[in-house]
Amino acid sequence: MSVWNFKLPCDKKILIKKNQIILGTQNKDKIRELAHLLSGSKILVLGLSGFPGHPEVVENGKTFEANARKKARVYSRRTQGLTLADDSGLMVNCLNGRPGVYSARFAGTDCTYQDNNRKLLKLLKNISGRKRKAKFICVMSLYDKGKFVALVKGECSGMIALFEKGRGGFGYDPVFIPEGFTKTFAELSPATKNRISHRGKALRTMKRAILHYLNRK
Repeated sequence: MSVWNFKLPCDKKILIKKNQIILGTQNKDKIRELAHLLSGSKILVLGLSGFPGHPEVVENGKTFEANARKKARVYSRRTQGLTLADDSGLMVNCLNGRPGVYSARFAGTDCTYQDNNRKLLKLLKNISGRKRKAKFICVMSLYDKGKFVALVKGECSGMIALFEKGRGGFGYDPVFIPEGFTKTFAELSPATKNRISHRGKALRTMKRAILHYLNRK
């Protein structure tokens, strides 16, 4: 397991070592995927659950970049360590870029992945062919003790399927068919998905930035 979650009383300080990085997200699916992508890099990945009392960050930015920067900045100040945060979402051409930054709550507050997928498919019910074009976007931000370090972006173009297919992945994976494939993200193996996905592309670039930064410290 690549993610190390640990608990300490709130009055105890946690010493963050040079080769450690905190993932600034509460989403367990993202933590698992990001940790897997960082495996083999000799970077020890820490989860936020090891830092009791960390603030809940409201993602109220109008762009993916704004949200990614805010989360990384706030969590890095709380943890006093090198912190990586991302904001990702799906942009559908015929919906003028929606759901965009509202991807996680497209169907409303406390909605499930399936709620979001059902709403999306319903909106596209009478849309066919190339008009169903879409892309996934991931913006990752890296901060250290509240100070900006790096920002990267990854994209993956594709189409929205006619119905949900596959049991893998999470989020909109069952309805997104990446360009050059006939299967949804949810039908592809994790290795294949990570190779072509928006998050995989962003993290491979960010990994280089992390290692460069750590080697300079």
